Amino acid sequence: MRKFQDKVLEITKRIPRGKVTTYRIIAQKLRTKAYRAVGTALRNNQHPITIPCHRVIKDDGSLGGYCGKPNSRKKAMLLKKEGIAIANNRISKEFFWKP
Repeated sequence: MRKFQDKVLEITKRIPRGKVTTYRIIAQKLRTKAYRAVGTALRNNQHPITIPCHRVIKDDGSLGGYCGKPNSRKKAMLLKKEGIAIANNRISKEFFWKP
């Protein structure tokens, strides 16, 4: 059996450009409630562009962290570059993807 982090990164790799998912949705896909552990796995992602952890956000639509930094401007910039609109520091449900 693969490590938890590998499973998280595998799901994250499948998030399409222009879409986001949440830490909670990834955890649910892995049949766990370890939402924070998903965040930790993504924080330790060694390939943040190849494995697009910038496309994982908080359940309330707010951005969350990126590469270990809360409220990252780089994360917002990457999402906007992919056509994801951010209003009032939140992303609309229309951009959500469910694996």
